[in-house]
Amino acid sequence: TEIKVAKGDITELKVDAIVNAANNKLVMGGGVAGAIKKKGGKVIEEEAVKKGPIKIGEAVATAAGSLSAKYVIHAATMGLDFRTDEVKIRDSCRSALNLAQELKIKSLAFPALGCGVGGFPLLASAKIMSQEVFKHLRETKSDLKEIIFCLYDQEAYAIFNQGVLSYLEYITTKLQNGPFVTVDVIIEIDDRIVVIQRSNPPFGWALPGGFVDYGESLEEAVTREAKEETGL
Repeated sequence: TEIKVAKGDITELKVDAIVNAANNKLVMGGGVAGAIKKKGGKVIEEEAVKKGPIKIGEAVATAAGSLSAKYVIHAATMGLDFRTDEVKIRDSCRSALNLAQELKIKSLAFPALGCGVGGFPLLASAKIMSQEVFKHLRETKSDLKEIIFCLYDQEAYAIFNQGVLSYLEYITTKLQNGPFVTVDVIIEIDDRIVVIQRSNPPFGWALPGGFVDYGESLEEAVTREAKEETGL
């Protein structure tokens, strides 16, 4: 499967399906949804609403109206309160990929899920989505030949280009020769334990740690990760 990051208008792409970052009522207002409705026609929204409401994290497919694509996959990243988070984005991305598999889609284009009215950070969305794409392709006999992350402006494109491609390159080159082994380290200072705030999904507080590189011992890996993440 070829994975690309492109700058442009997702409604103009000649792919089998494009993903709409939808609300769970499937009403198409502004942002990506509004652009899809404006270019493809109100018939897309009418069909979508008939299939809703759906749970946040789920996805449904409709015809694509007058767009070049055959389908629009509406992935619910939020409710009408416009609130989203890591779990909602992860679930909706996974649902879109699974639905694409059911429809035997060969080419699929994603926008930055959750980053419009949802206000989710672009880099975080890029990492979450690339993780879900990688997991999907590893665990299924996918019919997908092309996956495109399509961003409208230069800033979003630059962040996704770095976030998606650097992550996938790391996974497929540095870690491809063995199992995905990780290490964590407990560093005690007096009666306290050092924790770090994660910059990669899943977000939150954690022990310092990370992947063991190919050819590296567990002791070497845990020492390297401790120094990289804490300086200790």
